[in-house]
Amino acid sequence: QVQLVESGGGLVQAGGSLRLSCAASGRTFSTYAMGWFRQAPGKEREFVAAINWRIGSNTYYTDSVKGRFTISRDNAKNTVYLQMNSLKPEDTAVYYCAADKAIYHLRETGSVDYWGQGTQVTVSS
Repeated sequence: QVQLVESGGGLVQAGGSLRLSCAASGRTFSTYAMGWFRQAPGKEREFVAAINWRIGSNTYYTDSVKGRFTISRDNAKNTVYLQMNSLKPEDTAVYYCAADKAIYHLRETGSVDYWGQGTQVTVSS
């Protein structure tokens, strides 16, 4: 069982930065691929970024955040991060942390093993 708790959301002006954190419980964190999703009002939840379980492994991003967002993980701290720079109003959403044994589920299907409760990110223009 893995429990995920996000933090770091808030209100920021366009062009600003935020860093989201996702703290995971459980001793098997390092064996899970981790990802971030977001859901804006009236829209479906969408994939944002993912990273495989091995430190230094490939990272994956949706096109709209490439070059602005960076996903990383610290297996010693059981934490995954999402550094968000050059934020835009269209980045406004609830951001969810997710964990799955297979990065394919994070990147392609959204049918993942564990979800966090979400953290609100609001970008003002």
